[in-house]
Amino acid sequence: MEVQVKHIVLLGLLLVLGITGIEKVHEARECGSSPVETEALKLAPCVMAGQDQNTAPSAKCCLQIKQIGKNPSCLCAVMLSQTAKSVGVKPEVAVTIPKRCNIANRPVGYKCGAYTLP
Repeated sequence: MEVQVKHIVLLGLLLVLGITGIEKVHEARECGSSPVETEALKLAPCVMAGQDQNTAPSAKCCLQIKQIGKNPSCLCAVMLSQTAKSVGVKPEVAVTIPKRCNIANRPVGYKCGAYTLP
């Protein structure tokens, strides 16, 4: 009887871990193994540039955009993330940052939600 209880507890634990793992994978898919909201925090230097199209992005911002922009779907997800929205980043302004950073191999014409990267 004691062995059966241990097996049931172990099975329950594996089930909970499996469900949690599936959630984490789903949450992180656009940015590989890193959740989108975690990647969005890396763009803290871009907040002002993401709020006002007339604000020049800082060198730190451009470096992060270039790094995250290697994966256009991740960059898009980050710019449209809840984290970005919560600090006042405007998606229509954020999608212009790669161009304002003069990133030569940016994903030009890439659809990002309702927006297109210029």
